[in-house]
Amino acid sequence: MLIRMKVKAGARKERVVEIGPGRFEIQVKEKAAQNAANGRVVALIARHLRVPEKSLHMVSGHHHPKKTLRVI
Repeated sequence: MLIRMKVKAGARKERVVEIGPGRFEIQVKEKAAQNAANGRVVALIARHLRVPEKSLHMVSGHHHPKKTLRVI
């Protein structure tokens, strides 16, 4: 299963909004520097979907706000 999302790093509040099947808008407090935001995105999606973080793999968007995750 692929999950597509748009991420805003450096937000005041963290939130996950499902805007469609397999599509999310995510806001995280962490800055985009040094992969901090990506780690938090994976943690929030794992908690939202109730799956372990190890079952999520970032397919694309490592350095871009539009990201794709694969649930293994």
